[in-house]
Amino acid sequence: MARGKEATKEVEWRIKVEEDDTLKSKVVGCMWAVTAGLALKLCKFVKKAWELGVNDPRKFIHCLKVGMALSAVSLFYYWKPLYDGVGGNAMWAVMTVVVVFEYTAGATIYKTVNRMCGTSLAGFLGIGVHWVASRAGEQFEPIIVGVSLFLLASAATFSRFIPTIKARFDYGAMIFILTFCLVSISGYRVDELLVMAQYRMFTIIIGSILCIIVSLVIRPIWAGFELFVLVTGNLDKLANSLQCCVAQYFDGSETPDEDSDKQLLGYKCVLSSKATEESMANLARWEPTHGRFNFRHPWRQYVKIGASMRSCASCLDALIGCINSDNKASDEMKKNMRSISLKVGADCASVIREVANTMRKMRKSSKLDIRVTEMNSAAQELRSLLSCYPNLVHNAKRSTQTETAPSDIPLPAKVEISLMQIVQVVTVASLLIEIVARVEGIVEAVEELSDLANFQPEMCVKSKQHSPDSKISPDQQNDEETERTLQMV
Repeated sequence: MARGKEATKEVEWRIKVEEDDTLKSKVVGCMWAVTAGLALKLCKFVKKAWELGVNDPRKFIHCLKVGMALSAVSLFYYWKPLYDGVGGNAMWAVMTVVVVFEYTAGATIYKTVNRMCGTSLAGFLGIGVHWVASRAGEQFEPIIVGVSLFLLASAATFSRFIPTIKARFDYGAMIFILTFCLVSISGYRVDELLVMAQYRMFTIIIGSILCIIVSLVIRPIWAGFELFVLVTGNLDKLANSLQCCVAQYFDGSETPDEDSDKQLLGYKCVLSSKATEESMANLARWEPTHGRFNFRHPWRQYVKIGASMRSCASCLDALIGCINSDNKASDEMKKNMRSISLKVGADCASVIREVANTMRKMRKSSKLDIRVTEMNSAAQELRSLLSCYPNLVHNAKRSTQTETAPSDIPLPAKVEISLMQIVQVVTVASLLIEIVARVEGIVEAVEELSDLANFQPEMCVKSKQHSPDSKISPDQQNDEETERTLQMV
């Protein structure tokens, strides 16, 4: 019996040890699997971050600029003479750098100016209200502070709904409300508030100036140039989409390749760029002179050009919707309008590309008027051909009525089929004519830009460049640098 019990205990011990080993192996396996999964996700994240930095190195440079500005402003803590000068308020300089340093120079200047103005105005008003309330006595002090806080905060909040103030001083109005609340309801005496306000304004100004210097000196990213690249690039995308759409419809390409499909959908970037264009135009007005753009460059005109492009792109979207509808026109119907419709689409695309080149070179094109005339002539020819379609429909009805219809298909149904085949191609032609009118709107907006920005005629520039004694002008050098930058972007 004793030997049996010992054997049983030994078996139980072996089973328990084996179970413990199995549990440990499972736990270790799960830990390795979790660790491997986290490492794999980390590698993917690092790879995506690296690709993002390689595709646009300016983002990486911006990160270095922010780190440099924060490192410089941190000297207020680690360099004793600076710390003794500003005291414990050095944190406001650090907060200013964190809050106002933006990707573009225009956004940084916009936030720094708004922060300094909003803080100064709210600080003076808050100290004044605090002084009046403290002199009125303890009974009236909360009433004066509460009423002033209600009136000024309400007025500043309402001002943010005014379009002009919202575009230029929205951030400053928000800072005004915050600073006024902090100063007016603080429990300090007036003399203490003056000293504290002096230190804080000093540190905020230092942090703001440091942000502006770093943003403008070290590889600046201009909001105006970003807007310029965006608008000119959208013009090219719109031209490619228009030409590709007409070619695919009339050439009968049922399965377009990836490149043509990408060109066809390029117009959607135009439709979704309104908010970006308006934001960049507002920020560009804060930037100093850079490159070929003067301080008073008409940035708002780029928004008008973008609106004209969206009007054309919306018509192109309707054209693509008509082409993709279920009511397909026959090849015979397309054949009547194929050549002239392809010419209209190509001429429209050519005009849009010429407008884009005009904006890139900042020179009045000598070919633009010729291309617009050719586009209008092709549109008039398409309009004349379109006016002949009622006769074709009438002839189709007469030919259908003279034919002997099968017993299972009634005669009006055959006439309806002929009409439905005509409807699509006529609609496509009508939309092409409408697109021509909207392309003229783009041309008018660009010509207005050329007048406001004082673009020189292209012929005058060419004559200067081809003169034997002339050297490379600064404008020509800037053109070459801009074209190289556009290619990199």
